[in-house]
Amino acid sequence: MVKGNGAHVLSDTEQIEAIAKRVKRAQGQLGAVVRMLEEGRNCDEIVTQMSAASKAVNTAAFTLISASLKECIVEGKSNEDAVTAQLQKLFLSLA
Repeated sequence: MVKGNGAHVLSDTEQIEAIAKRVKRAQGQLGAVVRMLEEGRNCDEIVTQMSAASKAVNTAAFTLISASLKECIVEGKSNEDAVTAQLQKLFLSLA
């Protein structure tokens, strides 16, 4: 689905649920980081938890981008250059 401003909105409910699950997992991991900091846990454990949260967020973002790309290809967008530019921008924002 494309909104009025030309931006793609993911319509695959299965992908949306999978992405939401990953983001919720990251949210829980970040909550754990806060608790660990407040409890005075060691740096190694905290960094490991932060790394897991970061990976969950990045995986969710890449899943969102790839699902959007798939929908754009399937829908056969006529504004292929604009879609390509937008997807490149999204990928680079994660770099």
